[in-house]
Amino acid sequence: MPFLSLRCANFRNLEDAEIPVEAERVFLVGENGQGKTNFLEALYYLSYGSSFRGLVDQAVPRRGESGFALEARTRAEGESADFPPEELKVSWSGKTKDIRRGGKPLRDRKELVELNPAVVFCHEDFSFAAGEPERRRFFFDQTASLCSAAYIDSLRDYKRILKQRNAALKEGRASLLDFLDEQLTGRGLELMASRSRLAAEFDGRFAELYERVSLLGAEVRLRYRPSWPAEAEAGAILEKLAAKRGDELALGTSLSGPHRDRWLFQTEGRDFAATASTGQQRLLSLALRVAQADYFTAATGRRPVLLLDDVLLELDPGKRKRFLEALPPAAQAFFTFLPGEPWEDYRVPGTIVYRVEHGRLAL
Repeated sequence: MPFLSLRCANFRNLEDAEIPVEAERVFLVGENGQGKTNFLEALYYLSYGSSFRGLVDQAVPRRGESGFALEARTRAEGESADFPPEELKVSWSGKTKDIRRGGKPLRDRKELVELNPAVVFCHEDFSFAAGEPERRRFFFDQTASLCSAAYIDSLRDYKRILKQRNAALKEGRASLLDFLDEQLTGRGLELMASRSRLAAEFDGRFAELYERVSLLGAEVRLRYRPSWPAEAEAGAILEKLAAKRGDELALGTSLSGPHRDRWLFQTEGRDFAATASTGQQRLLSLALRVAQADYFTAATGRRPVLLLDDVLLELDPGKRKRFLEALPPAAQAFFTFLPGEPWEDYRVPGTIVYRVEHGRLAL
Protein backbone atom coordinates (compact mmCIF):
# COMPACT_ATOMS: atom_id res chain seq x y z
CA MET A 1 0.00 0.00 0.00
CA PRO A 2 1.91 3.10 -1.17
CA PHE A 3 2.21 6.22 0.96
CA LEU A 4 0.67 9.46 -0.33
CA SER A 5 1.97 11.73 2.41
CA LEU A 6 3.69 11.67 5.80
CA ARG A 7 3.18 14.08 8.68
CA CYS A 8 5.59 14.08 11.64
CA ALA A 9 5.41 15.70 15.07
CA ASN A 10 8.41 15.59 17.44
CA PHE A 11 9.87 12.60 15.59
CA ARG A 12 13.65 12.66 15.97
CA ASN A 13 15.12 15.68 14.16
CA LEU A 14 12.45 15.83 11.44
CA GLU A 15 10.64 19.11 10.95
CA ASP A 16 6.98 19.08 11.97
CA ALA A 17 5.44 19.15 8.51
CA GLU A 18 3.39 17.16 6.01
CA ILE A 19 5.51 15.77 3.17
CA PRO A 20 3.86 14.60 -0.09
CA VAL A 21 5.37 11.30 -1.32
CA GLU A 22 2.92 10.13 -3.97
CA ALA A 23 5.39 8.67 -6.48
CA GLU A 24 6.80 5.33 -7.60
CA ARG A 25 10.24 6.39 -6.34
CA VAL A 26 11.16 8.98 -3.72
CA PHE A 27 14.81 10.05 -3.33
CA LEU A 28 16.16 11.64 -0.14
CA VAL A 29 19.47 13.37 -0.85
CA GLY A 30 21.63 14.86 1.90
CA GLU A 31 24.74 14.59 4.01
CA ASN A 32 25.00 12.12 6.87
CA GLY A 33 23.12 13.02 10.04
CA GLN A 34 20.57 15.29 8.37
CA GLY A 35 17.46 13.10 8.78
CA LYS A 36 17.27 10.82 5.73
CA THR A 37 17.28 7.61 7.75
CA ASN A 38 14.91 9.17 10.29
CA PHE A 39 12.38 9.67 7.48
CA LEU A 40 12.63 5.99 6.50
CA GLU A 41 12.27 5.06 10.17
CA ALA A 42 9.05 7.07 10.36
CA LEU A 43 7.64 5.12 7.41
CA TYR A 44 8.71 1.87 9.06
CA TYR A 45 6.93 2.86 12.27
CA LEU A 46 3.76 3.30 10.24
CA SER A 47 4.28 -0.16 8.72
CA TYR A 48 5.08 -2.09 11.90
CA GLY A 49 4.64 0.16 14.92
CA SER A 50 8.32 0.00 15.86
CA SER A 51 11.81 1.07 14.78
CA PHE A 52 14.00 -0.98 12.43
CA ARG A 53 16.96 0.22 14.48
CA GLY A 54 15.81 -1.87 17.42
CA LEU A 55 15.36 1.19 19.63
CA VAL A 56 12.75 1.62 22.32
CA ASP A 57 10.05 4.25 21.83
CA GLN A 58 11.57 6.44 24.56
CA ALA A 59 14.62 7.05 22.36
CA VAL A 60 12.64 8.40 19.42
CA PRO A 61 11.08 11.78 20.42
CA ARG A 62 12.96 14.94 19.56
CA ARG A 63 15.25 16.07 22.33
CA GLY A 64 13.29 17.74 25.09
CA GLU A 65 9.97 16.19 24.01
CA SER A 66 8.13 13.40 25.84
CA GLY A 67 6.31 11.84 22.88
CA PHE A 68 5.88 11.79 19.13
CA ALA A 69 3.18 11.32 16.50
CA LEU A 70 3.17 10.12 12.90
CA GLU A 71 0.34 10.24 10.41
CA ALA A 72 0.24 8.95 6.85
CA ARG A 73 -2.29 8.92 4.04
CA THR A 74 -2.18 5.70 2.04
CA ARG A 75 -4.05 4.11 -0.84
CA ALA A 76 -4.30 0.46 -1.85
CA GLU A 77 -2.48 -0.47 -5.04
CA GLY A 78 -4.67 -0.03 -8.08
CA GLU A 79 -7.33 1.86 -6.17
CA SER A 80 -8.78 4.82 -8.03
CA ALA A 81 -7.86 8.32 -6.91
CA ASP A 82 -11.62 8.90 -6.61
CA PHE A 83 -11.60 6.83 -3.43
CA PRO A 84 -10.66 8.72 -0.26
CA PRO A 85 -7.22 7.77 1.09
CA GLU A 86 -6.87 5.80 4.28
CA GLU A 87 -5.19 7.26 7.35
CA LEU A 88 -2.64 5.52 9.53
CA LYS A 89 -1.49 7.02 12.81
CA VAL A 90 1.16 5.98 15.33
CA SER A 91 1.75 8.02 18.46
CA TRP A 92 3.58 7.57 21.71
CA SER A 93 2.69 9.72 24.69
CA GLY A 94 5.64 8.86 26.89
CA LYS A 95 3.81 5.93 28.47
CA THR A 96 1.55 4.28 25.91
CA LYS A 97 1.58 3.67 22.17
CA ASP A 98 -1.53 4.27 20.11
CA ILE A 99 -1.91 2.85 16.58
CA ARG A 100 -4.96 3.76 14.51
CA ARG A 101 -6.33 2.95 11.09
CA GLY A 102 -9.06 5.23 9.81
CA GLY A 103 -9.46 6.63 13.31
CA LYS A 104 -10.05 3.21 14.88
CA PRO A 105 -7.45 1.70 17.21
CA LEU A 106 -5.67 -1.46 16.08
CA ARG A 107 -5.68 -4.12 18.77
CA ASP A 108 -2.62 -5.96 17.48
CA ARG A 109 0.44 -4.79 15.53
CA LYS A 110 0.14 -7.81 13.26
CA GLU A 111 -2.80 -5.98 11.65
CA LEU A 112 -0.25 -3.44 10.37
CA VAL A 113 1.83 -6.25 8.84
CA GLU A 114 -1.22 -7.45 6.95
CA LEU A 115 -2.10 -3.91 5.86
CA ASN A 116 1.08 -2.08 4.96
CA PRO A 117 4.19 -4.31 4.71
CA ALA A 118 7.59 -2.74 4.07
CA VAL A 119 11.01 -4.25 3.41
CA VAL A 120 13.90 -2.18 4.73
CA PHE A 121 17.49 -2.38 3.47
CA CYS A 122 19.92 -0.96 6.04
CA HIS A 123 23.48 -1.31 7.31
CA GLU A 124 22.39 -3.49 10.23
CA ASP A 125 21.41 -6.18 7.71
CA PHE A 126 25.11 -7.07 7.46
CA SER A 127 24.62 -9.14 10.61
CA PHE A 128 22.42 -11.56 8.65
CA ALA A 129 25.57 -12.67 6.84
CA ALA A 130 28.28 -12.18 9.46
CA GLY A 131 26.44 -12.05 12.79
CA GLU A 132 25.21 -14.52 15.38
CA PRO A 133 22.68 -17.29 14.56
CA GLU A 134 19.84 -15.39 16.24
CA ARG A 135 20.14 -12.61 13.65
CA ARG A 136 19.46 -15.08 10.83
CA ARG A 137 16.58 -16.56 12.81
CA PHE A 138 15.21 -13.04 13.14
CA PHE A 139 15.40 -12.47 9.39
CA PHE A 140 13.63 -15.69 8.44
CA ASP A 141 11.04 -15.29 11.20
CA GLN A 142 10.37 -11.83 9.81
CA THR A 143 10.06 -13.22 6.28
CA ALA A 144 7.56 -15.87 7.36
CA SER A 145 5.62 -13.33 9.45
CA LEU A 146 5.22 -11.01 6.46
CA CYS A 147 3.23 -13.72 4.69
CA SER A 148 1.39 -15.43 7.54
CA ALA A 149 -0.47 -14.12 10.57
CA ALA A 150 -0.64 -17.74 11.77
CA TYR A 151 3.17 -17.84 11.89
CA ILE A 152 3.18 -14.71 14.06
CA ASP A 153 0.77 -16.42 16.48
CA SER A 154 2.83 -19.63 16.61
CA LEU A 155 6.06 -17.70 17.19
CA ARG A 156 4.53 -15.58 19.94
CA ASP A 157 3.11 -18.65 21.67
CA TYR A 158 6.42 -20.50 21.42
CA LYS A 159 8.34 -17.58 22.93
CA ARG A 160 5.80 -17.26 25.75
CA ILE A 161 5.98 -20.97 26.58
CA LEU A 162 9.78 -20.95 26.32
CA LYS A 163 9.95 -18.06 28.78
CA GLN A 164 7.74 -19.97 31.23
CA ARG A 165 9.79 -23.14 30.78
CA ASN A 166 13.09 -21.33 31.37
CA ALA A 167 11.65 -19.75 34.51
CA ALA A 168 10.59 -23.19 35.77
CA LEU A 169 14.06 -24.59 35.03
CA LYS A 170 15.80 -21.74 36.86
CA GLU A 171 13.52 -22.09 39.87
CA GLY A 172 13.74 -25.89 39.91
CA ARG A 173 9.99 -26.40 39.47
CA ALA A 174 10.29 -29.76 37.73
CA SER A 175 6.61 -30.58 38.32
CA LEU A 176 5.62 -28.03 35.66
CA LEU A 177 7.90 -29.34 32.94
CA ASP A 178 5.79 -32.21 31.60
CA PHE A 179 2.92 -29.81 30.83
CA LEU A 180 5.22 -27.11 29.42
CA ASP A 181 7.11 -29.66 27.30
CA GLU A 182 3.88 -30.71 25.57
CA GLN A 183 3.01 -27.08 24.80
CA LEU A 184 6.55 -26.27 23.65
CA THR A 185 6.64 -29.31 21.39
CA GLY A 186 3.32 -28.51 19.74
CA ARG A 187 4.20 -24.93 18.90
CA GLY A 188 7.78 -25.86 18.05
CA LEU A 189 6.68 -28.41 15.46
CA GLU A 190 4.45 -25.78 13.85
CA LEU A 191 7.42 -23.44 13.53
CA MET A 192 9.66 -26.18 12.14
CA ALA A 193 7.12 -27.11 9.48
CA SER A 194 6.72 -23.48 8.43
CA ARG A 195 10.47 -22.87 8.38
CA SER A 196 11.09 -26.01 6.32
CA ARG A 197 8.58 -24.84 3.71
CA LEU A 198 10.10 -21.37 3.72
CA ALA A 199 13.62 -22.77 3.22
CA ALA A 200 12.52 -24.92 0.29
CA GLU A 201 10.83 -21.99 -1.45
CA PHE A 202 13.41 -19.34 -0.55
CA ASP A 203 16.56 -21.26 -1.43
CA GLY A 204 16.33 -21.31 -5.22
CA ARG A 205 15.08 -17.73 -5.38
CA PHE A 206 17.98 -16.50 -3.24
CA ALA A 207 20.66 -18.58 -5.00
CA GLU A 208 19.67 -17.33 -8.45
CA LEU A 209 19.49 -13.75 -7.27
CA TYR A 210 22.87 -13.76 -5.52
CA GLU A 211 24.63 -15.18 -8.56
CA ARG A 212 22.92 -12.73 -10.90
CA VAL A 213 24.20 -9.72 -8.91
CA SER A 214 27.55 -11.04 -7.62
CA LEU A 215 28.72 -13.05 -10.67
CA LEU A 216 30.51 -15.27 -8.15
CA GLY A 217 30.51 -18.29 -10.44
CA ALA A 218 29.46 -20.71 -7.68
CA GLU A 219 26.01 -21.32 -6.22
CA VAL A 220 25.36 -20.08 -2.69
CA ARG A 221 22.55 -22.18 -1.24
CA LEU A 222 20.42 -21.74 1.86
CA ARG A 223 20.24 -24.61 4.36
CA TYR A 224 17.85 -24.87 7.31
CA ARG A 225 19.21 -26.88 10.25
CA PRO A 226 16.57 -27.40 12.97
CA SER A 227 17.63 -28.09 16.54
CA TRP A 228 15.19 -30.99 16.83
CA PRO A 229 15.44 -33.86 14.30
CA ALA A 230 13.76 -32.74 11.09
CA GLU A 231 11.42 -35.74 10.75
CA ALA A 232 10.76 -36.28 14.46
CA GLU A 233 7.21 -36.54 15.77
CA ALA A 234 5.94 -35.14 19.05
CA GLY A 235 6.62 -38.32 21.04
CA ALA A 236 10.26 -38.47 20.02
CA ILE A 237 10.80 -34.83 20.89
CA LEU A 238 9.17 -35.25 24.29
CA GLU A 239 11.55 -38.15 24.95
CA LYS A 240 14.48 -35.97 23.92
CA LEU A 241 13.38 -33.21 26.28
CA ALA A 242 12.93 -35.69 29.14
CA ALA A 243 16.42 -37.13 28.54
CA LYS A 244 17.99 -33.64 28.74
CA ARG A 245 15.97 -32.50 31.74
CA GLY A 246 18.74 -33.01 34.26
CA ASP A 247 21.19 -30.93 32.26
CA GLU A 248 18.61 -28.19 31.68
CA LEU A 249 17.70 -27.99 35.38
CA ALA A 250 21.37 -27.69 36.22
CA LEU A 251 21.90 -24.90 33.70
CA GLY A 252 18.52 -23.24 34.14
CA THR A 253 17.76 -22.95 30.43
CA SER A 254 16.24 -24.84 27.49
CA LEU A 255 18.98 -26.44 25.41
CA SER A 256 17.01 -27.40 22.30
CA GLY A 257 14.10 -26.21 20.19
CA PRO A 258 13.37 -23.77 17.37
CA HIS A 259 14.99 -20.94 19.36
CA ARG A 260 18.27 -22.73 18.58
CA ASP A 261 17.62 -23.50 14.90
CA ARG A 262 20.34 -22.49 12.45
CA TRP A 263 20.27 -21.09 8.91
CA LEU A 264 23.40 -21.61 6.83
CA PHE A 265 24.72 -20.31 3.51
CA GLN A 266 26.80 -22.93 1.76
CA THR A 267 28.80 -23.18 -1.43
CA GLU A 268 30.33 -26.48 -2.48
CA GLY A 269 29.51 -27.88 0.97
CA ARG A 270 31.38 -25.13 2.84
CA ASP A 271 30.11 -22.35 5.09
CA PHE A 272 30.11 -19.46 2.63
CA ALA A 273 29.53 -16.64 5.14
CA ALA A 274 32.56 -17.72 7.21
CA THR A 275 34.97 -17.46 4.27
CA ALA A 276 33.36 -14.72 2.16
CA SER A 277 34.96 -11.30 1.83
CA THR A 278 33.35 -8.28 3.45
CA GLY A 279 31.98 -7.24 0.06
CA GLN A 280 30.51 -10.68 -0.58
CA GLN A 281 28.90 -10.69 2.85
CA ARG A 282 27.45 -7.24 2.28
CA LEU A 283 26.01 -8.34 -1.05
CA LEU A 284 24.61 -11.46 0.60
CA SER A 285 22.63 -9.30 3.04
CA LEU A 286 21.28 -7.19 0.18
CA ALA A 287 20.30 -10.29 -1.80
CA LEU A 288 18.43 -11.60 1.23
CA ARG A 289 16.30 -8.47 1.36
CA VAL A 290 15.57 -8.57 -2.38
CA ALA A 291 14.60 -12.23 -2.07
CA GLN A 292 12.42 -11.38 0.93
CA ALA A 293 10.47 -8.80 -1.09
CA ASP A 294 10.20 -11.18 -4.04
CA TYR A 295 9.06 -14.05 -1.79
CA PHE A 296 6.40 -11.85 -0.19
CA THR A 297 4.95 -10.94 -3.58
CA ALA A 298 5.00 -14.55 -4.76
CA ALA A 299 3.29 -15.75 -1.57
CA THR A 300 0.65 -13.03 -1.27
CA GLY A 301 0.23 -11.46 -4.71
CA ARG A 302 0.93 -8.06 -3.14
CA ARG A 303 3.91 -5.73 -3.48
CA PRO A 304 5.72 -4.25 -0.47
CA VAL A 305 7.07 -0.74 0.04
CA LEU A 306 10.88 -0.75 -0.20
CA LEU A 307 12.99 1.41 2.12
CA LEU A 308 16.61 1.51 0.92
CA ASP A 309 19.04 3.30 3.22
CA ASP A 310 22.39 4.06 1.50
CA VAL A 311 22.52 0.53 0.10
CA LEU A 312 24.22 1.46 -3.18
CA LEU A 313 27.10 3.31 -1.53
CA GLU A 314 29.36 0.27 -1.08
CA LEU A 315 28.69 -1.38 -4.46
CA ASP A 316 30.82 -0.89 -7.54
CA PRO A 317 29.02 0.46 -10.64
CA GLY A 318 28.43 -2.97 -12.17
CA LYS A 319 26.91 -4.43 -9.02
CA ARG A 320 24.81 -1.29 -8.50
CA LYS A 321 23.30 -1.70 -11.94
CA ARG A 322 22.62 -5.41 -11.47
CA PHE A 323 21.22 -4.87 -7.97
CA LEU A 324 18.74 -2.25 -9.20
CA GLU A 325 17.72 -4.51 -12.07
CA ALA A 326 17.13 -7.32 -9.56
CA LEU A 327 14.78 -5.30 -7.36
CA PRO A 328 11.29 -6.79 -7.62
CA PRO A 329 8.30 -4.62 -8.54
CA ALA A 330 7.35 -2.58 -5.49
CA ALA A 331 4.31 -0.65 -4.39
CA GLN A 332 6.75 2.21 -3.82
CA ALA A 333 10.48 2.67 -3.19
CA PHE A 334 12.31 5.21 -1.02
CA PHE A 335 16.08 5.66 -1.49
CA THR A 336 18.58 7.69 0.52
CA PHE A 337 21.70 9.11 -1.14
CA LEU A 338 24.70 11.24 -0.29
CA PRO A 339 24.98 14.35 -2.52
CA GLY A 340 28.02 13.02 -4.37
CA GLU A 341 26.36 9.79 -5.50
CA PRO A 342 25.07 9.47 -9.09
CA TRP A 343 21.45 9.36 -7.89
CA GLU A 344 20.22 11.11 -11.02
CA ASP A 345 21.12 7.98 -13.00
CA TYR A 346 18.50 6.01 -11.05
CA ARG A 347 15.53 8.30 -11.56
CA VAL A 348 12.42 7.13 -13.36
CA PRO A 349 9.65 9.37 -14.70
CA GLY A 350 7.77 10.95 -11.82
CA THR A 351 10.50 10.44 -9.20
CA ILE A 352 10.25 12.92 -6.31
CA VAL A 353 13.62 14.21 -5.08
CA TYR A 354 13.90 15.86 -1.66
CA ARG A 355 16.99 17.61 -0.37
CA VAL A 356 17.35 16.90 3.34
CA GLU A 357 19.11 19.32 5.65
CA HIS A 358 18.75 19.61 9.44
CA GLY A 359 15.57 17.55 9.38
CA ARG A 360 13.87 19.65 6.73
CA LEU A 361 12.85 18.18 3.36
CA ALA A 362 12.74 20.53 0.41
CA LEU A 363 12.18 19.94 -3.30
